Amino acid sequence: MTDKVTMAQAINMALHDAMEKDKTVLVLGEDVGDAEGGGVVGISGGLSQKFGTDRVKSTPITEQAIMGAAIGAAMIGFKPVAEIMLMNFTTVASDMIVNHAAKLRFMSGGQTSVPIVVRTMTGAGMANGGQHSDYLEAWFAHTAGLKVVLPSNPADAYGLMLSAIDDPDPVIFIECLPALFTPAEGPERGVKVPIGKANVVREGRDVSVIAYGRLIGSLAALSDKLKEDGIEVEVIDLRTVAPLDLDTIYASVAKTGAAIVVHEAVKKFGPGAEISSAIHEKLFDKLRAPVKRFGAAYAAVPFSQPLESASLPQLDDIEASIRALAKEKA
Repeated sequence: MTDKVTMAQAINMALHDAMEKDKTVLVLGEDVGDAEGGGVVGISGGLSQKFGTDRVKSTPITEQAIMGAAIGAAMIGFKPVAEIMLMNFTTVASDMIVNHAAKLRFMSGGQTSVPIVVRTMTGAGMANGGQHSDYLEAWFAHTAGLKVVLPSNPADAYGLMLSAIDDPDPVIFIECLPALFTPAEGPERGVKVPIGKANVVREGRDVSVIAYGRLIGSLAALSDKLKEDGIEVEVIDLRTVAPLDLDTIYASVAKTGAAIVVHEAVKKFGPGAEISSAIHEKLFDKLRAPVKRFGAAYAAVPFSQPLESASLPQLDDIEASIRALAKEKA
């Protein structure tokens, strides 16, 4: 049993361990140096003091330049971890991410890889408003050449960050801002979590619930609650949206015959649509009901906290759907 740490601490540990092991690992972004506070929420704290400002570089407020510098460094042998402070700000750097980082391997005939990690955070629940709270993972998952990672707990955040840094291709590493400072079991130092491999956090036979990010904790607790009523819910933490671990999803849904997909990104055109379609195409004859999807409202994230909370997928609605599916099976 390891000591409890927050996700912010776990990511800091991963960056530290990767930089200590490999001198080609760099960190750059707005205010990431210790002189500027070690990042907007302190995740890179202590790194420039130990590894120097040549390897931990605070940049001007220019997301496109951050990404351009990271891509250039990657092309000459470095492994940059570039922080784009909030996920909405990746829109400013989208040309660099989508047209350059994601495509250079293809356009060079495999001669040029771009081993960069784009660290960014987002998430509703802190009244940060519509320009600071969007989950945009579907945009990047739609782009060939990018991998998209969303850890749900500190141990996975550590292991996935190590894997992302060592990956030869660009990885979008999405951190949930409201969950960064919740303590949980810490990682085993040096142990990677593979990209593209989901984790079954609760086993069950009645309904499969597929999700990722901070929702996993609430869904695991809901699974435990429903088990007291004789309803067994299998909870799958995807950990990675691209590539999808379809084998784990198919095995679970083939067993339960029912699936619910949940994410904090808006429901329309979200990752749940792709997952639902894949399940229907592969397991149509094994489903006893259509796949159910839950996501955020199709609107800008409200600033008002009551409205913000109402815009997110509601646990009561998810529970009602699980109970209905379980009752139908019975």
